[in-house]
Amino acid sequence: MPSKTHAQTDSPESIDEDKGQKLQKVLANLGLGSRRKMERWIEEGRVTVDGSVATLGDRIRAGQSLRLDGKPLEVDASEQARVLLYHKPVREVCSRDDPEGRKTVFERLPKLKSGRWISVGRLDFNTSGVLLFTTDGALANALMHPSNAIEREYLVRVMGRVDEPMLERLKDGVELDDGPARFSDIQEGGGDGINRFFYVVLMEGRNREVRRLWESQGTTVSRLKRVRYGEVFLPSKLKKGQWLELPQRDVDVIYQMAGLPTKEVASLSKKDLERRQRFAKKGQRVAGRRSRRGE
Repeated sequence: MPSKTHAQTDSPESIDEDKGQKLQKVLANLGLGSRRKMERWIEEGRVTVDGSVATLGDRIRAGQSLRLDGKPLEVDASEQARVLLYHKPVREVCSRDDPEGRKTVFERLPKLKSGRWISVGRLDFNTSGVLLFTTDGALANALMHPSNAIEREYLVRVMGRVDEPMLERLKDGVELDDGPARFSDIQEGGGDGINRFFYVVLMEGRNREVRRLWESQGTTVSRLKRVRYGEVFLPSKLKKGQWLELPQRDVDVIYQMAGLPTKEVASLSKKDLERRQRFAKKGQRVAGRRSRRGE
């Protein structure tokens, strides 16, 4: 399957390396939040550079001392990236905190010395499968931006009568409450009677879109699993609730998907490196391998 690439041009803030990068960009790329949120933190006096309270317009270079609320941040970390593939189980929410006390996808992830894990999109509470996390805010935003039109493939179990005219309608497009929607591809996945499996592909990630498309035709989705995000497939050996740290070759593919220049993968702890090597020995090449038609 071909990957999507884009010509890139440097923004004015990144042309002059001698002046460094804007402070809010560095903070956002560390995964601390959006640039607008970082600007608010700077205005609130929460950030210091080389011991002085930062102001909007400040630029940061490697080697400078950067602190947030008195805690040191690694400036060089914004030039590196980490990417995780997580096999999300059902009954986990994609928010950092849940007022109902339900488990969140962030609870199982490895701890970071600085920055935070950013979820690339979301999966519903009752949906399992591929969920990507990264420490690079720019990468996460690019992967989620509609202009990149990254494919999402799902394995879905449908209850109800399904015929060819229905499948054609779902591919041609139907009108939902928030606008028209369609599957770009539908493939049979087995089953018979009122329970049948299908592989369906979307080019966007609207809320409950797969379920709502099938429900518009009078059927019910009884099981839903995302098996692919762009060029990233769910490894067959990765169990629900497990995560896999992606190596440089797979991270390069993901940056290409996003239309961004790749970044060097951050060095791992001995424990995380051994974990990644164990999966590598099992042949779990993640990016660019063909999808397995099965669960």
